[in-house]
Amino acid sequence: MEDFVITLPKLVFLMCMTGFAGLVDSAAGGGGLISLPAYLFAGLPAHYTYGTNKFSAACGTTFAAARFFKSGALDLKVGLLAAAGSFAGSALGSHLVLLLSDAALQTMLLCILPAAAVIIFWQRRLPDENRAGPFTLRSALAALGIGFGIGCYDGLFGPGTGTFAILAFTTLMGFDLRTASGNAKLLNLASNYASLVTYFSSGLVVLSVGLPCAVSGIAGNLIGSKLALTKGGRVIRPMMLGVLVLLLGKLAADTVL
Repeated sequence: MEDFVITLPKLVFLMCMTGFAGLVDSAAGGGGLISLPAYLFAGLPAHYTYGTNKFSAACGTTFAAARFFKSGALDLKVGLLAAAGSFAGSALGSHLVLLLSDAALQTMLLCILPAAAVIIFWQRRLPDENRAGPFTLRSALAALGIGFGIGCYDGLFGPGTGTFAILAFTTLMGFDLRTASGNAKLLNLASNYASLVTYFSSGLVVLSVGLPCAVSGIAGNLIGSKLALTKGGRVIRPMMLGVLVLLLGKLAADTVL
């Protein structure tokens, strides 16, 4: 892919889309539902799309996670355990991706999206108050399990990962939306870097595209994380419902095509 050339209009389009994806992802997750189709539209094959998108997303998530950490809007013990589980799960999932064809990846996405849409729609009413109890062995195992499961999903598929992490932290562990988003950022950060190691070593990151998109992604993540921290559920909840619409739209488009 060293000879891949992208036109300036398509690069500007990608930067706008990855910036918007970063804004959405930092607050509610699901940024991949915006950025992945954008990379494909620009002409990158599926495997290079996965690798390049993971690079730009990892850069943006790093800054969003730092902002949540600085603001104290996360449970550090739970977040770090979830991140450890996510790193292992994502490494496994991204290695499995390399064994699959582009057609197989698209078919698997088509199968997973209906379930993803149902889960997000069913859990659309999420708490603004923190109901999480004291840190115990049970909560530690729950954090590891959530991290590994969602990390594996992220390595294999990607769309909606942050949203599912927020859902898991709110419904399974009782965190409010703001803290759940912060925990999700640590989880997602570990998952992104685990996958990125695999993609870089396999030569699937197109840096001529990924670097400018990383810059726009960082800007979007900084804006989105600030909104999430200052507005809380008032911003996060509608964005999560927007992710649902994108999931359903992608499902419909994949079905037609």
